[in-house]
Amino acid sequence: MTGVSGTMRSVENSTSAPLVVLAVDDEKPALDELAFLLSRQSTVAEVYTASDATTALRRLQHPVGPKTPAVDAVFLDINMPGLDGLELAGILANFAHPPVVVFVTAHDDRALAAFDLGAVDYLLKPLREERLAESLRRIRSSGRRRESPEATGVDEVIPVELGGTTTLVQRSSVGWVEAEGDYARLHTTTGSHLVRIPISTLESRWGDSGFLRVHRSFLVSLQLVTGIRSVGSGLVVCLRADGDLPAVELPVSRRHTRELKDRLVRGPLQSWSSR
Repeated sequence: MTGVSGTMRSVENSTSAPLVVLAVDDEKPALDELAFLLSRQSTVAEVYTASDATTALRRLQHPVGPKTPAVDAVFLDINMPGLDGLELAGILANFAHPPVVVFVTAHDDRALAAFDLGAVDYLLKPLREERLAESLRRIRSSGRRRESPEATGVDEVIPVELGGTTTLVQRSSVGWVEAEGDYARLHTTTGSHLVRIPISTLESRWGDSGFLRVHRSFLVSLQLVTGIRSVGSGLVVCLRADGDLPAVELPVSRRHTRELKDRLVRGPLQSWSSR
């Protein structure tokens, strides 16, 4: 994933499994230093980095690959453009199995707000290795290890930029997705949103959550499908209204017809109750 990197290191024998951590800071020198100091700790197996909260959120919800481990702890700067660290921590607190959060900041006046959000530690810059080691001990003693997003059934959140403001759209609010070049337009119960994600990426990510590609330009939520019908020489899939989403009919390509019929016969409500 663009904007996220990983660093592997050998790990000394330990009484418990080493940690996978994510460092988040919009200032590259500070981020590089934090990642370097974390990688030197024997209790850390892997360090990922993100330069903003939106990229961090995507990494937490979508591992880079099928074998990429879930993140146990996030070391998070507070003052960042877009979503700041406190706002991101508030989002993470709503995860079914949230990662442990440690704030890393140059400001000492946000500690109360940080601990109100459930942070296990609050580190002040410049960092000291012994203080970082103590923070890692706190994380391990907390006993909280995060499961992968797929295992928790968490409703995915998609960050959407609107006039310089980041809005969070839940996957469960999406009725259908329309391809617009390398972008995708999410048609949701609260309006439509253009995101810089190819529809093919959403197809692979949401396939197990009740979404199906019916056309090269359309991905639909099977829970809204009421049927299919012939129009001229082709087929359309009928989606019911939901909230502010109107009822629509979308084209179905020949290559997707059989799978659509098979999935509808299996019964989407039996397989994707959480979407």
